[in-house]
Amino acid sequence: MSTKWAQAIGFGVDIPFVHHLGFELTEFADGHSEIHYAPKPEHLNSFNVTHGGALMTLLDVSMATAARSIEPDMGVVTIEMKTSFMQPAIGVLTAKGTLMHRTATMAFTTATVFDAKGRACAHATGTFKFVKRLPTGPKSTHPVNISTD
Repeated sequence: MSTKWAQAIGFGVDIPFVHHLGFELTEFADGHSEIHYAPKPEHLNSFNVTHGGALMTLLDVSMATAARSIEPDMGVVTIEMKTSFMQPAIGVLTAKGTLMHRTATMAFTTATVFDAKGRACAHATGTFKFVKRLPTGPKSTHPVNISTD
């Protein structure tokens, strides 16, 4: 993950799955986000188009960053997400997220993924809860529980 990404969205830590997918944040301000994504062969499905799970992650991250753009010191967690797939997502993709409405603790968002020709491939709406980001790591009092079951 680029330093620009970590600084722009204020995570301060690497998110391995987002890093693996190679998302590039290009806009993060005023309730809007834009993320570019060049899917790799391992991100495709058996039809040789971008896997729906990768698209849903792109939509989720795009909506979350749109919400966080107005509260960069806060984290957000996904409460619900509805996704519609409209056509195959082929080639380099761009996701545009928008914060539609917010309350003191909730953000209501939307995002659309476009292909290189500007055609909408997938669309989502999502609800996120603002949460205080707690420190993790060796000196943290906030436990990280990893189940091996």
